[in-house]
Amino acid sequence: MVSPVTVVKSEGPKLVPFFKATCVYFVLWLPTSSPSWFSALIKCLPIFCLWVFLLAHGISFLGAHSSARKILAGLIFSALGDAFLIWQEQGYFSHGLFMFAITHILYSSAFGMKPLNLRAGLVIAVISGFSYTLLYPYLSGPFTYLVAVYIALIAFMGWRAIAGVQLASDLWTWTKLSACLGAVLFMVSDLTIAVNKFCFPVPHSRAIIMATYYAAQMLIALSAVECQDADAARKRA
Repeated sequence: MVSPVTVVKSEGPKLVPFFKATCVYFVLWLPTSSPSWFSALIKCLPIFCLWVFLLAHGISFLGAHSSARKILAGLIFSALGDAFLIWQEQGYFSHGLFMFAITHILYSSAFGMKPLNLRAGLVIAVISGFSYTLLYPYLSGPFTYLVAVYIALIAFMGWRAIAGVQLASDLWTWTKLSACLGAVLFMVSDLTIAVNKFCFPVPHSRAIIMATYYAAQMLIALSAVECQDADAARKRA
């Protein structure tokens, strides 16, 4: 397994633009009450930087590893979803929901179906069912089933990410742990969005949503570089 110190040294510099863009977002803290293309750009900028992070590993790397391509595609749809959510009060919330649904499908495919880990899937299913039960009384119209489908998709993505972490054996890597933590933070972010939008105001909701969201996307993007790190480790061996 590649050392975390090696990971920080090799991947850290490539993530500097992401951290700077995230700081810009929180420093400007543009009001959501007056959506604009500029505010959409500032919100999407950290995700654009994650595109660059993956592209910085080389086109040949992306061409050789389908999981990295799928995560890059997921980041592209995430940026579209972020842009739509800037105008959610103007009726584009469901458009954003659809973009992120595609993102979760792509991430699920990138994480794969092995190992299966049905126990983790059962735990995620129970938590997801409880979350939907909490939200259901506040949902109406098409959101009654749209939210149900979305929860199912993000739960499946979370299951596939968590299933990859096998701490009791030597079959885990830091990137699988990164994917797991990223998926959990993504679920926390989206649950906060849902509770804040449909149920009741969550204190400091925007800070919680965006901090967990950006961290989740960074960790998931990091999980895509596992193949390259493994190749580098084999060359040094």
